[in-house]
Order: sequence, then structure tokens, then C-alpha cells
Amino acid sequence: MTTSTSPRPLRLVAATAAQRRVARTLAMEPGGPPTLRARIANQVIRAVMKTAWQCAPDSEAGMTRIQRATDVLGRLQAVPPGVSTAPQDLGACTAEWVRAGTPDERRVVLYLHGGAYFFGSPRLYRPFNWRLSAATGRPVLALDYRLAPRHTPADALEDALTAYDFLLRRGYRPQDVVVAGDSAGGHLTLALLLALKKRGTALPAAAVCLSPWVDLYCEADSHRLNRRTDHLLPADKLAWLGRLYCRDKDDDDPVFSPRRGDLSGLPPLMFMASGSEILRDDARDVAERARAAGVHVVYQEWDGLTHVFPVFAEFVPEGRAAFRHIAEFLRAAGA
Repeated sequence: MTTSTSPRPLRLVAATAAQRRVARTLAMEPGGPPTLRARIANQVIRAVMKTAWQCAPDSEAGMTRIQRATDVLGRLQAVPPGVSTAPQDLGACTAEWVRAGTPDERRVVLYLHGGAYFFGSPRLYRPFNWRLSAATGRPVLALDYRLAPRHTPADALEDALTAYDFLLRRGYRPQDVVVAGDSAGGHLTLALLLALKKRGTALPAAAVCLSPWVDLYCEADSHRLNRRTDHLLPADKLAWLGRLYCRDKDDDDPVFSPRRGDLSGLPPLMFMASGSEILRDDARDVAERARAAGVHVVYQEWDGLTHVFPVFAEFVPEGRAAFRHIAEFLRAAGA
């Protein structure tokens, strides 16, 4: 189930063997079998990351253990020459500017990282964010929103609203802002759009959701059908977190917005997911509901890849191709 992202595909002139390999990678489309490198990466991710999460206890101590491990991994992340990073204080939270080369400073991407609302950081996502800046030709403001167990998804939404308001105060017009996120950050992206709509704030030009965790209750069929084929997410762990976040919440709580909200009037949306992950149906469902509500939607489903495979672009060729599709979606949407 795929949708073309642009009537003007990116075409590169490749003169050397290395350039031809890059061109072949960037030209990849959803629908084919995973590459050999992707299959190898799947097994490494399953053996290391999924196993570590699966073995952590369902408790605050278990969450803290994963946080500490990913914080160490984040400190090991580096960026290539020509990429700059700079901290940004937002008050209750912080963010990081990431610029690849000399991007167009009149436009910006607000990026909301994944991590099931309890781990992750802009530093961990630097390899992703510099690629996003390079592909879109604009700076990326990566939000370091507050995390569980000390905070809640509602706090993260408050931080996302703060970051969006900061960009408007800085002089960016809503039509020059794109919001994007993966996994829990995809949920946060949709919750942010609905919160902005509810308070009457002008919406961004477009939004991109990579493997969004739309339903925190984890009730979609793919949570059961793909529990063995998902290379990263342990279905039982994610369901435990969802129950924890939704405990004692009212039905109209913003946490439920992407699952139950009125999606009409939202800007163009792009959804990307793997056909073998447990969040596949989350992405499918929200894409179908948004399209039925009159929203321009691009949905891509890639076969046999890990959850949020663009985050692993260093190792997964399809992940590098995903940035081309994102850039083409934004051009086609006029964002």
C-alpha cells in the first residue's frame, strides 16, 4: 500500500561507481523486498535493542535503565563536517538546532523524537536530524521534551506547543514550518496539530509521521499479528506503557486526541511505516481517517523493515531513500 510522493522525482547525474550506488539507493521505492543490509540490521536491532527492552522490568527502574543506556549511546553520536548544532533554551524544556550546510533560514522543521515517551533526545537523534536538514534544505529544531517517569505525555505536548510558539515568535510564518516525528513523536506530532487547531492557532504547512504510535491503548490488530516480526518494539512492553500513560485519564484527555480526534482541516500529512511492525495499523488507520476527513495524505508502507527505519539510515539503505521521499512530499505539498 503505497502512494507516490511527487510528480517530480529527484534525478541525480552519477558519473562514478560510488555516485551510482548512492543514486540507486536514493531511487528506492516502497513495495520491494528489504535489502541485504536491511535484513542484517534487522537482526542486530532485534538481538541488541529489542532484547534489552524486553529484559527490562515493567517499572520506573526499568525505564530508567533504558534511559541511561540510550543517553550513553547519544553521547557517542557524531556529525560529519559541515553540520552544526546549537542548544536552544525554551524555558521548561530545551531543544537543539541542527543545520547541514547552509539551509534556508526562512523555513524550519520542528522535530519530535521517538522513544515511547520515556527515552530519546536530540543528541541521540543527531544522525537522523542532520540528514533531515540536508534533505529538506532547512534547519531542524529538535525538541528535548520532558520524559516519563517524572513527566507525562501531556507535559510533552505542552513542550511541543511551547516550541511551536517559540518558532512563531522568532519570526517564522506557519506556512514555513513543518512538524515531524517518529513513533511516540509521531503521536506527539498529531496531538500538537489537534491542540493548535483547538486553540485556533494557524497550523504548520505540513507534517510527517514515521511509524506513529497513534493508539496508546495498542488495540490495533497489528499489535497482535506482528508481535513476532517487529524487530524493535516488544508488544507487551509498549502495551504496558500505554496503560500506564492512560491510567486515570478522562476520555477527552489530549493523550487520546490522535486516536479519536477530528482530523479535518489538518495540513498535508505524510505517513511512513513498515509492513512488519506492530504500529503498522496505527499508521494505516490514521492515514485512512485523515484522507476521509478531506486531508491530503501520502501513505507509504515498506516491506520487512524495522520500526522507524529512517532513524537507522546509517545502516539501512531504505532509510536513506526515505529522506528523498520526505523532501519530495514537502515540495509537492508546497511546504
